Amino acid sequence: MNFKVIGVVGAGQMGSGIAHAAAASGFDVILNDTTAALAERGKETIDRNLERGVLKGKMSPEEKGSILNRIRVSHHTADLKDSDLVVEAIVENEMVKRDLFAHLDDICRPGVILATNTSSISVTRIAASTKRPGRVIGMHFMNPVPVMKLVEIIRGIATTDETFAEIRELAEKMGKTPVEVNDFPGFVSNRVLMPMINEAMFCLYEGVARPEAIDTVMKLGMNHPMGPLELADFIGLDTCLSILRTLHSGLGDDKYRPCPLLVKMVDAGWLGKKSGRGFYVYAG
Repeated sequence: MNFKVIGVVGAGQMGSGIAHAAAASGFDVILNDTTAALAERGKETIDRNLERGVLKGKMSPEEKGSILNRIRVSHHTADLKDSDLVVEAIVENEMVKRDLFAHLDDICRPGVILATNTSSISVTRIAASTKRPGRVIGMHFMNPVPVMKLVEIIRGIATTDETFAEIRELAEKMGKTPVEVNDFPGFVSNRVLMPMINEAMFCLYEGVARPEAIDTVMKLGMNHPMGPLELADFIGLDTCLSILRTLHSGLGDDKYRPCPLLVKMVDAGWLGKKSGRGFYVYAG
């Protein structure tokens, strides 16, 4: 399929990043969220990120304007009916995603690919909510999307070779490196990453060291660009908890049991950078 218009459902951190990357690659984008304010906020985030590129001399103001002009905001899912591909980037909750995909299946033309940016949930189960399971696929971008090169491409059990080939080609057109991954909880990225983050939380919970010390050990000792607790704040502690619970229930191994401190912090609304407080406190 020749993709011209890409719909993105969810204008948060990941959705706005996907819309940014798609528009910067020359595609027209419909950025959709549940309210006009949320959709506009997503486009404002893209505007700020592009402006940093202008200030650093990486693009001209005209290039920035062209990218923004390719992004149309929407708060009605019916607006997605003319999309050639829809990428979902909403909350990491299986039933919410499945309800959305059933709805998109009714709205979108037959043959349009429906992709999920899920970081841990079964693509096969999401696809089963539609009448086009062969045209449903996982397209797991890394955060921040405009910068990170990797895209995990996850086949559900029914995903066709044609669908996989089209999405792989699209990822390459967006300047990404696509990696094929099978449909297991957490795929590769989060199956490896989340136990490390969770163990860092247990180190804090058990009083082994303070957050700054834990992160410094991993940055200087293991050459990680960010410490695990800082990274958890960046991802969102609610998202980390959802992924760990998916891994724990899907694989049945207690090594994925979420740290009690993580559960308590999410219950308190301390979700990391997006809420202003997580393992660290963020101004503004």
